[in-house]
Amino acid sequence: MAPQGQEAREGLPPTPIRVLLGDDHRIVREGIKQLLCDPANGAPAITVAAEAATGPEVLSGTAACQAGGGLDVVLLDIALPGQDGLEVLPVLRRQWPDLPVLMLSTYPERQYAARCIKLGAAGYLNKSVDPDVMVEAVRQAARGEVYVSPQTATALAMAIGRRHAGDALSHREHQVFRLLIEGHSVSEIGAQLGLAVNTISTYRTRILEKTGARNDVELALSAERHGQRL
Repeated sequence: MAPQGQEAREGLPPTPIRVLLGDDHRIVREGIKQLLCDPANGAPAITVAAEAATGPEVLSGTAACQAGGGLDVVLLDIALPGQDGLEVLPVLRRQWPDLPVLMLSTYPERQYAARCIKLGAAGYLNKSVDPDVMVEAVRQAARGEVYVSPQTATALAMAIGRRHAGDALSHREHQVFRLLIEGHSVSEIGAQLGLAVNTISTYRTRILEKTGARNDVELALSAERHGQRL
């Protein structure tokens, strides 16, 4: 796709910003699509070129769009089945390094924003964000800019200023870590992530070793002190 703004320099009407929307809830996708594609938003217009409900669908849909008319932005939910957004993001960045990816989540910025930016995201949007902010974030990403909300800026500053427990964890360990501090049992976590109980127990042991916590209670208390609780 031609960079947004090139048409303006050449005196041509701006072409719509083409977005792939990845979210596992259809009602959420419909709401976001209506919001982004509202003609009242002005120019340049935004159009949802493709939708996906799982991580693998995001990857296959992106490949199909890139082979066709092309995409300007991927709007990617973190909580996707199959492969979650944090697993899909690095693949997108590796295969299409010039394609901006905006992360979308219900999780607060302190939980995932810094991690997403480090993985190459063009921004982090909470689903409760003002509609005008979401539209502007998509346009910023399409222009090749990074959208940073005040909350994300704070999360980035905290990540730079100090190393907290979750930073040393791999992505899968961080998933288990988050579920442990929410109070889920090893068997419940295994069922949710589709992994064997023994595998979750191994992850739990690694997490305790890396964080220096002796048990789940200490892990939760450490998470609370460092702003990791959801």
